[in-house]
Amino acid sequence: MPIIIYIAVMAGVTYLIRMIPFTFFTRKIKSRFFKSFLYYIPYAVLSAMTFPAIFYSTGDTLTASVGTAAAVILAYFGLPLIVVAGAASAAALITGIVMTY
Repeated sequence: MPIIIYIAVMAGVTYLIRMIPFTFFTRKIKSRFFKSFLYYIPYAVLSAMTFPAIFYSTGDTLTASVGTAAAVILAYFGLPLIVVAGAASAAALITGIVMTY
């Protein structure tokens, strides 16, 4: 029985999160500051969720940092996502292997 209450609360919260902006912002947003603020929110949330997971994923901060650096450098040069992910994983793995010896 409690699971039905949990699902109902989850559905209500999800609905409210999606409905509230439509009720408060009935007119087009004209403020450049507020538009740019809303534009960057998804990137900020994604970064806030991703970066802690990156640095705790390998169990060692050094290997995670090397993998992250490799990913950032390759992504800066516009390489495909599969190449960036593979190279970051390989860099973290190689760093871990080198650190054990």
